[in-house]
Amino acid sequence: MRARAALAGVSMLLASVSAQAGTVQVQVQDAGGKPLTDAVVFLESREARALARPVLGAEMAQRGKQFEPSVLVVTAGSSVAFPNRDTVRHHVYSFSPAKTFELKLYSGVPANPVLFDKTGIAVLGCNIHDAMTAWVVVVDTPYFGRSSASGAVSMAQVAPGNYRLRVWHPALAVGAPATDQALVVTAADQSVNYRLAGVSGP
Repeated sequence: MRARAALAGVSMLLASVSAQAGTVQVQVQDAGGKPLTDAVVFLESREARALARPVLGAEMAQRGKQFEPSVLVVTAGSSVAFPNRDTVRHHVYSFSPAKTFELKLYSGVPANPVLFDKTGIAVLGCNIHDAMTAWVVVVDTPYFGRSSASGAVSMAQVAPGNYRLRVWHPALAVGAPATDQALVVTAADQSVNYRLAGVSGP
């Protein structure tokens, strides 16, 4: 009975938080004010960290001698599959501090996905095809997204609170951390324009 009561209490609390949560819309622009695609946007806080859970079904495929997607965002503790959908074999690797691994020359789907258990940015490459590059961005928050061609990112059900709004893009200098600024989120929906200095779109 006590366990049921406790579970009911937690469910009511989560429902209350959800009812008060709003949507945060971020419009990412390059240094010239143009929409910036493939920017990673996320909201960090102590409370958000406690809510983060592994992403299920994440994958970084290879097709046409390219990674798909070129930028993948997951939470810490997520496992990522690396299916090879090409007719040639690939040798995927990362030497980044956030995650070091190697999937030696293979076709099809490797038996085991790769666990990304540390926050940060992992740069991926292929030992056979030098032009292949991709990034896995590992965050510790459930509030994240990747900007579309219009530069837009929409994060729904964000609980009210004080956050650090962080933005990262592959065009930033190698090893550069995500930029950030303070953001107060209320129960109402809100929009934010974010210009990423030092980055120019295509």
